Amino acid sequence: MNVWRRLVDRLVGRSGDGIRVRVVLKGRMGEGWFDEDRRLRLPAGATLGTLIAEADRRGLGLSKAIESSPHLRHTLMWNGRRTPVDEHLDAVLADGDEVYLLGPVAGG
Repeated sequence: MNVWRRLVDRLVGRSGDGIRVRVVLKGRMGEGWFDEDRRLRLPAGATLGTLIAEADRRGLGLSKAIESSPHLRHTLMWNGRRTPVDEHLDAVLADGDEVYLLGPVAGG
């Protein structure tokens, strides 16, 4: 990365060492209906646990969604693969990763 790019990144509050992760929440989870699609910037080396905490800090309510619909704890999707939360809290995220929760849909 050249010197000018680093300077611009610093001026606008970006760090070349960070990553961006897409977080998608859709459907009924607990008492609420979620429809979120955001990209969060995290420090390099951030884990799934870091992402959940940062999403909560930014008002996304990721931990609330997981806690209020316990089955989601086992069906969180990370880059298209089912990823049980408790077993992967320390797993390191990469730039461009996607994490999503889809609430159950029932019909008749």
